[in-house]
Amino acid sequence: MRTPEDDGPFVIDPTGRDVQGDAARIRARGPAARVTLPGGVEAWAVSSPELLRLLLTDDRVSKDAYLHWPSLINGEVGPGWPLFAWVAVRNMLTAYGDDHRRLRRLVSSAFTVRRTAAMRPRVEAIVADLLDELELELELGAAASPGEPVDLRDRYAYPLPIRVICELFGVDDPGAREEIRRCVDVFFRTTAGPEEAAAAFPRMQEILRGLVQDKRARPADDLSSALIAARDEGSPLSEEELVDTLVLFLSAGHETTVNLLDNAIHAMLTRPDQRALVQAGRATWDDVIEETLRAEPPIANLPLRFAVEDIELEDGVTLGKGEAILACYAAAGRDTGTHGDDAGLFDVTRADKEHMAFGYGVHYCLGAPLARLEAAIALPALFTRFPDLALAVKPDELQPLDSFISNGHRALPVSLTPARS
Repeated sequence: MRTPEDDGPFVIDPTGRDVQGDAARIRARGPAARVTLPGGVEAWAVSSPELLRLLLTDDRVSKDAYLHWPSLINGEVGPGWPLFAWVAVRNMLTAYGDDHRRLRRLVSSAFTVRRTAAMRPRVEAIVADLLDELELELELGAAASPGEPVDLRDRYAYPLPIRVICELFGVDDPGAREEIRRCVDVFFRTTAGPEEAAAAFPRMQEILRGLVQDKRARPADDLSSALIAARDEGSPLSEEELVDTLVLFLSAGHETTVNLLDNAIHAMLTRPDQRALVQAGRATWDDVIEETLRAEPPIANLPLRFAVEDIELEDGVTLGKGEAILACYAAAGRDTGTHGDDAGLFDVTRADKEHMAFGYGVHYCLGAPLARLEAAIALPALFTRFPDLALAVKPDELQPLDSFISNGHRALPVSLTPARS
C-alpha cells in the first residue's frame, strides 16, 4: 500500500496558511518524517510528544549548527536563507553541552523567578493603561466607534509583552523598540526574501551593540545591565554571546506572548461555550492559558536541532549524523495518543492539558513564567473591561501570520463595548 512518504519529503508551506492542517499531515507520516524547508533544506519533522521528549534530552542532539550541521559548515545555507538567524546566533538557544550549561547558568542568575514575580505590579499597570486607552478612544470617538473594528493584536496583544520585555531589559528608546519589532517580524516571517532576511539579523545585532554601549556608560537596574556587569566582571561570556543573548530575549521574549494572547482571545471569541464556562466559574483563566498553549501553541515549529551521530529510532528510522531536526510543537499538542480522539478540540475542562509549547529539557524556556504571568493578568482584565467583546469579522476571514514558525493572526479585529456601570 502506498504511503505519504512514497511521494518524497513533505514540503513545509512557508506562508503558514494552514499550520494545523500541515501539522496533521506531518503527524500522519509518523513520529519522525522527512520535510523540505524553505530554500530546499531537508530536515526531520518530529511530531510525537514521546519522541520529542527523548530527543530533547538526548546528548546526541545538538543546537549548535557551527559544530554539527554540514549545511552551514559547508556554506550551503547563508545569510539570505529565511531561517538563518535561527541557526547563526551565538547564545544559549543554539549552544550545546558545556557551552549551553555555561550560558544557561549565567542567564538564569539574572532572569530569576523572583525578578519575574516582581514584574506583576508593572504588568498590571501596563494592562490597565492599554485598556484605558481603548476605552477612552471609544468614549471620545477618536479612533473607534460602533461598527469600526479595533485590531486587538496590534493594540493589546502586541504592546503589552513588548513593553514588559523592553522595560525588563532597559530598552527605553521608542525608536529602538520599533526597529527591534521590525527585525523580529522578519525572523519569524518565513516568507521573507533573501535581502530582507540577510539584513535583519545584523541590524538587530547593531541595535543591541548600541544598547550595550549605553548600558556600560549608564548602568541601570535591568537585565541588560546585569548581563553586561557579569560579562565585564570576568564571567565566561563573549561579547558576541552577550549581544546574541539580548537578541534571543528581545525577540522570543515577546513574540511568543503576543501569539499566546492572540490565540487565547481568539479562542474565547469563537467558542462561546468555552467562554461561558469561564464566566460561570466552571473553568479558570489558567485553564484557558494552558489549553491555548496545547491546542494553538505560539510557536508551531521550532528550528533547528542536529544529530551529533546516527540515531536509530524504534520504528527503524535513522536520523543520520548531521541531519537537521524540526521540533513540531503544534503537531505534538494535538497528538491523539496523548489527548485522545478529541485532541483537535479546544476544551478548557480537559483534564490533561499537557503540552510542549515552551519546549522541554535543558532548553525549556526561561521566560515561560513571565508569559504565563502576562496572560493571567491580561486576559481576565480584557474580558472584564469589555464583557461584550466580539469578533468584527467572520472567523474564516482572519489571516494567519506569514510563518510556519510563529502561530497567530496578522490582525484580530474586534468590536468593543465597555462594561455598563
